[in-house]
Amino acid sequence: MEYHSLGRTGIRVSPLCLGAMMFGAWGNPDHDDSIRIIHRAVDEGINFIDTADVYSAGESEEIVGKALSGLDRSRIVLATKVHAQMGDDPNARGNSRRWIIEECEHSLRRLGTDYIDLYQIHRPDEAVDVDQTLGALSDLLHAGKIRAFGSSTFPSEQIVEAQWIAERRGRERFMTEQPPYSLLVRGIERDVLPTAQAYGMGVIPWSPLAGGGCPVASARARTTRAGARVGSRLATTCRYRATNASSSS
Repeated sequence: MEYHSLGRTGIRVSPLCLGAMMFGAWGNPDHDDSIRIIHRAVDEGINFIDTADVYSAGESEEIVGKALSGLDRSRIVLATKVHAQMGDDPNARGNSRRWIIEECEHSLRRLGTDYIDLYQIHRPDEAVDVDQTLGALSDLLHAGKIRAFGSSTFPSEQIVEAQWIAERRGRERFMTEQPPYSLLVRGIERDVLPTAQAYGMGVIPWSPLAGGGCPVASARARTTRAGARVGSRLATTCRYRATNASSSS
């Protein structure tokens, strides 16, 4: 399999990233079946797995953690996210330093690992100064809890703001952006992709099949080459070049 550089992180990832949103109560409640899917994807050369704390209220991370226990962790690029409400505590959400530091520890426990390769802010938070968010993420990176961090579904102007603040206040910076992108949803071509290119950010499209809206592609993506089902949310990683944004496979 051909592996791609994930922006300027120095990390090389497979062209397909296995999205774990549907593992657990939101999709497939059978943990053993979900683990088999993950293992088969890895056997086929996929080394990039993406989940989030909010997926099935942490159950997805737990399933991924169980799957990782049977794999060589050093060969897996593991991504997860933080932002959404977790439980009934009003402070168990958002992009505050308080919550990011706390929830990273929770994710590490659920994933059964001592580091996260790519920790992503799931959505912007207008109530929090982005410098506070970048400061917390920078500290986690310096402590070895995470290897890199990125944003998800940020508009271009907020990506620029975060990059500007990181440079001027001595913070580490967002190295990736995970936007919605498919044949049916192409708005990021106007501003997000050029912005990501300008800052050397890796781009990890989510919902590349438009939630099943691309029927031919969906049918083809239900199985890998060997026929193993890898789920309905295969996020395609891509490197945006000067001429085009291409989803490689």
